[in-house]
Amino acid sequence: MGIVAAMRQQIAIKQDLVLVGGGHAHVHVLKSFGMRPMPGVRVTLVTRDVETPYSGMLPGYVAGHYSLDECHIDLGRLARFAGARLIRDEAIGLDRAADCALLCDAHPPIRYDVLSVDIGSAPRSDDVPGAAEHAIAVKPIDRFAARWEALLARAREMPRLHLAVVGGGAGGVELALSAQHRLAGLKGDAVEVTLVTREALLPSHNARVRLLFERILADHRVAVHAGSAVMRVAPGVLLCADGRRIEFDEALWVTEAGAAPWLAGTGLPLTPEGFIAVDDRLSSPGDPRIFASGDVATMLAHPREKAGVYAVRQGPPLAANLRRALAGRRLRRAVPQKRALALIGTGDEQAVASRGPFVAYGPRLWQLKDWIDRRWMRRYRELPEMQPEPGEDPMRCGGCAAKVPAAVLSRVMGRLHPATSGAVMIGLDSPDDAALISFPGAPPLLQTVDFFRAMVDDPYLFGRIAATHALGDIYAMGGTPESALAIATLPPARPPIVEHDLFHMLRGGLDVLEPAGAVLIGGHSAEGAELALGFAVTGRPRPGKLLRKAGLRAGDRLVLTKPLGTGVILAAAARGLVSSRLVEAAIATMVQSAASAAACLLEYRASACTDVTGFGLLGHLLEMLRASGMDAVLDPEAIPALDGALPLLGSGVTSSLHADNIAALAALDPAAQLYQTAPLLIDPQTAGGLLAGVPADCAAECIAELRSCGYRAALIGRVAGLSGSEPRVRFEAGTARPVPELVAAK
Repeated sequence: MGIVAAMRQQIAIKQDLVLVGGGHAHVHVLKSFGMRPMPGVRVTLVTRDVETPYSGMLPGYVAGHYSLDECHIDLGRLARFAGARLIRDEAIGLDRAADCALLCDAHPPIRYDVLSVDIGSAPRSDDVPGAAEHAIAVKPIDRFAARWEALLARAREMPRLHLAVVGGGAGGVELALSAQHRLAGLKGDAVEVTLVTREALLPSHNARVRLLFERILADHRVAVHAGSAVMRVAPGVLLCADGRRIEFDEALWVTEAGAAPWLAGTGLPLTPEGFIAVDDRLSSPGDPRIFASGDVATMLAHPREKAGVYAVRQGPPLAANLRRALAGRRLRRAVPQKRALALIGTGDEQAVASRGPFVAYGPRLWQLKDWIDRRWMRRYRELPEMQPEPGEDPMRCGGCAAKVPAAVLSRVMGRLHPATSGAVMIGLDSPDDAALISFPGAPPLLQTVDFFRAMVDDPYLFGRIAATHALGDIYAMGGTPESALAIATLPPARPPIVEHDLFHMLRGGLDVLEPAGAVLIGGHSAEGAELALGFAVTGRPRPGKLLRKAGLRAGDRLVLTKPLGTGVILAAAARGLVSSRLVEAAIATMVQSAASAAACLLEYRASACTDVTGFGLLGHLLEMLRASGMDAVLDPEAIPALDGALPLLGSGVTSSLHADNIAALAALDPAAQLYQTAPLLIDPQTAGGLLAGVPADCAAECIAELRSCGYRAALIGRVAGLSGSEPRVRFEAGTARPVPELVAAK
């Protein structure tokens, strides 16, 4: 779910290059296309995770020499640098017929002209009963990291820990030694590590290397059971073919790698083990449009072991051949070297070097390995900040951060006069979120429209966000949506590409509208400079439960249902200044429906409500205060913020609309304007939360109910009587806490 690249394509999109997986080779492909884009080619990265681990540093992470961040590459930042779309999903198949589409778990099919697969592999555990349930698979590495951290937490509480490592290849040996080093540092001698392998240790290395590791393992008190095939894993015990029973508290599974099951249904030529067969140009012999690299691929004429060193070196030739395939040029051979230098860590900042008959051991080899690994990571982690070219306008945000400023909008609305044409309409002359229209003899209607350019590159996700945002106006007035019209613009491209993107946007919108009970009844589409989408939504108020911006009463508690900060986080992401994890958290709030929140607020007798969008919390709060003739007191410590939002604002990062929203700060008392929370109050939100006034006697229960529904809701202040001619807002720490006597009464 990447952020729209700063340098938008100015020519028609002619071809789609789809990269499936964020493996080591694809990391290089992204960097290559960022350094030298291909005109007319759109790159899309489809990946389950927004951060990809570097396998070479995993043992060092387990041993405690690296943090989790140090051994991960942020795919979101790299995709933005490459001008590539990032779609977060998991591949489940291919439709190689006329549609040429990648099938995903949570997206409509994604079209491609050329497709490359680099999804890695996973240890085979499905052929050993109980392994998947009772052991921790090392791959996928991202999932292993969470389990490893949980193991460390449990280890601190256990009097003694028995750890089993299954797999005697280089990965298993290195992991066993690294785990022993880390756990011994926590528990001393109260740790027992056992390495179990069906074959001899390190079967792909020479006898001198095997003898050396037998000694190293013994010196580090790692017991080895070689020639013991694990036949079944029961809770707390490995059952081996030779009758051995090896008890464990935790077991790590590091056996021979296996391929993703969905590859079997693609019709591509595969190896007997299920990996994608490729020629010496990294393309499939069965389909010249499909390439594969890394552990998921096997070069038929030049098979190599599944090792990161080969995957890393496939990056440059893969990037070159993808360019040639897209340009219709002849591909070049990419034969891997016959032997590669293996540097196998021993957990204690030493390493063994193995290449053919050569072997060496010592701390200098660890220093060499560390230098090689860190240098490779720097290539893809240290990316230049994305800035406009000299003479160009600063990067403009999408979503609600691209709205017309409030002052401009207010002046325009002041020059317009509503025309009723026989209907009684509350709209242009009212600050409410939706227009309330009443016809004689008919139930009233609520109508609203929202439209903005994309703030994410994934058109399906954009559709979901746009629909969620549009429905927010209906929910803010306590209504129920019934129908919607779509308005879309798409940049110039070949008709199949336009069709693909329009379908994805509307499918995303439908997946929000349909569960809400709204029917998409039509719309309008046009060619434009960039991707944009909106919905005109019609709904109905619940009988006797209409919510307006007016109606706040002195003493009401102010409830906010979502944290603030989407504007600044998306602005920072467009410049490559924030991690994809923080972007993902922001997007998760944007796709959260306001339906349950609105129902909860109605249940707890909300007196007034609005949704927080482009003019920020303060701008929308002032609309409520003016309509109600009230002041407000906010608790700066209670206002919820998305992770990373306040530090970014403190460093001077802001969204496009932020400067125009500054005028609202005049309503704050001077002391409040200097508070670090003040800039957050004017950060424009897309699909932001609902802001409501709730009676003090039920505010605490309302918050509890909202949180039980999954909202990061908070009591942020209270309503006070008007102290002057214009509403004022002041800060007062602790003002959002429930009234003590009411809490005692409950």
